[in-house]
Amino acid sequence: MNPYILAARKAVESQYDGVCDIIEYQEKQDPIKKITRHEEITVHKEQPCRLSFEEVYVNNETNTESKVVTKVKLFIAPELQINPGSKIIVEQRGRKKAYKNSGEPAVYNTHQEFMLEIFKGWA
Repeated sequence: MNPYILAARKAVESQYDGVCDIIEYQEKQDPIKKITRHEEITVHKEQPCRLSFEEVYVNNETNTESKVVTKVKLFIAPELQINPGSKIIVEQRGRKKAYKNSGEPAVYNTHQEFMLEIFKGWA
């Protein structure tokens, strides 16, 4: 890999101050009973990461007040495959919170970025 990209990746990763577990809701078949069930499967464990928060003020035509919406972005290693809808449990600065991956990532040589939503359950 290009040494400049490696240096840039090292700089990005030096900002990581959390870890996360990536969980998918997958079908599993009982080999004896032949019953298919869904269960949570951890596909990546304790991956270094960072959360970024941004407050956005939204005002629609019917409101006279702006509503504050917080956007949450996850920064993580670019080689990890994280499927849309995955549950992502992030521990950062002594706090643990469950989020849901809300779509496709922006993938760069140094990292990838996901927009997250609060996890409210499996769809």
